[in-house]
Amino acid sequence: MALDFYCRRMEKVMQHPGEQPERQTTRNLAVSSRIAPPRQGQRSRNEDAPMKASAGFTLIELMVVCTIVAILAAIAVPSYTDYVRRGQLQEAFNALSDYQVKLEQYYQDYKNYGSAGGTTCANGANAPSWNGFAPTGAQYFTFACALTSSSNNQGYRLTATGSTAAAVGHVFTLDNGGIRQTTKFKGNTVAKSCWLVRGSEC
Repeated sequence: MALDFYCRRMEKVMQHPGEQPERQTTRNLAVSSRIAPPRQGQRSRNEDAPMKASAGFTLIELMVVCTIVAILAAIAVPSYTDYVRRGQLQEAFNALSDYQVKLEQYYQDYKNYGSAGGTTCANGANAPSWNGFAPTGAQYFTFACALTSSSNNQGYRLTATGSTAAAVGHVFTLDNGGIRQTTKFKGNTVAKSCWLVRGSEC
């Protein structure tokens, strides 16, 4: 039965060969009419969409940012400068303490801190190599040692003087009694019985 239906269908196609192309053409025209361009005076959907404003900074925003940066710089720069200064002072404190130990060792060997009648520390017959008081790697301070007057070479005073960078304007001393003093701090002459680091008081 299915075969009979298929045969009748083929006969109709053979009798009317132009019917199928005509239907196909009609369908194509219908599809084309659906996507016809917009009429004259009619706007497309994209043209009706609002344009986005371009991103940027206003003058007020830039002024606010500049003000904040200036405030932070006014606080941070002095703090950092003082931090660097304090770090450089440690060179003086470390070297003075080291020389104190060496001079006490020298005293144990010779019962004095230098030749009688002299003014230079550790300058005996067998003077050690460090008696030039120029520590290796020193960058910010120069060092000196002098026998104290009328002590009969039984006393000394070590001095560290700032010579470069933020250490300039600082002078620290240490004597045989272990007394620490600051005679100059941040460029100002002082007389403090300690090694000043931050403020002007011990």
